[in-house]
Amino acid sequence: MKEFQLIVDTYYKYKNANLKAALATVVKVDGSAYRRPGARMLVGENGELTGAISGGCLEGDALRKAQAVIFQNQSMIVTYDTTDEDDQKFGIGLGCNGIIHILIEPIDYQNELNPVLLLELAFEKRLPSSLVTVFSLKNSRERQIGTSFLSRENQVLSNFNIQNSSVEELILEEIKSRSTSVDSEIVAYNHQENDFYVFYEKINPPVQVLLFGAGNDTIPLSKIADILGWKIILIDGRKQYATKDRFPTVSEIVVGPASEVVEKLEIDGRTVALLMTHNFDYDRIVLEKLLNSSLPYIGILGPKKKSEKLFESIKLVENGIGIGIENIFGPTGLDLGAENSEEIALAIIAEIKSVLSQKKPIYLREKTGSIHE
Repeated sequence: MKEFQLIVDTYYKYKNANLKAALATVVKVDGSAYRRPGARMLVGENGELTGAISGGCLEGDALRKAQAVIFQNQSMIVTYDTTDEDDQKFGIGLGCNGIIHILIEPIDYQNELNPVLLLELAFEKRLPSSLVTVFSLKNSRERQIGTSFLSRENQVLSNFNIQNSSVEELILEEIKSRSTSVDSEIVAYNHQENDFYVFYEKINPPVQVLLFGAGNDTIPLSKIADILGWKIILIDGRKQYATKDRFPTVSEIVVGPASEVVEKLEIDGRTVALLMTHNFDYDRIVLEKLLNSSLPYIGILGPKKKSEKLFESIKLVENGIGIGIENIFGPTGLDLGAENSEEIALAIIAEIKSVLSQKKPIYLREKTGSIHE
């Protein structure tokens, strides 16, 4: 999420400076690669790179290809075969074990729905959306349809300008039949002797963290969340603690008593809550009000006895729910051996990520098969 925002910010910097640019997107991977489909890099005509399409090994060659795309004003597909034992033939030492297909598109600032602006629109609202990219491997050097459609909330936006209405009609029908909640998928089509792929990319809104507690121990957590591009809303009853000076990376600060603050918050399926106020009564009131929400994750800082006491105080145990309620994690965080505030913040963020991704944390060396399923 953070990387996408940096790409959008750099786009406007280039536009204001009248610098030409191209967008490189990983659209298909066969085998293993450092980045997966959807990874992006904005390339300026001045050679500046924002974002990444690999761990650093492809960027140099992709920069040269992107500058050619800018000069010719025509998109193309570039393929890197890292399964070749002679991986030095590109002069970049690939070292992976996959075939990586990169779509490089020139950016037209006059097009209000160019690929970067479609990406920006995908994050404009806190709604799931689907960004649709069309490309041909068979005709990789020819002009590509590219990143041309955005589907969200029963609306399809398109910058499609290739004179092939039958292809457009086919894709539009496919988009309309798909839910934006469907996971990302790459589909091959053969239509009127045209072979092409469509990358349906699910775009979720950034994670929103309702951070209850403005003590010193929540400062590292807000910083790590910001690095990930998560949106942090800080909530506390103490205005002298909940300030922008102490928490410069948070998006919003809400100050008020526990009985009032929850009603001021907008909650959706990508929102999580952390109770870290060190104030039992404040946490108790907030937890009781959050129980009726659709939050996938509610974390409670402190020992298990504190969580048990909270449950008892709001009669959860009497109702047979208790500490086994699925979306409540008390104590919050993975067992990483964390001791200080920074390590505890890392353990909490890691647990939230695993819950939202529906992945059970394990050592990758113990995982069978590929890292990316």
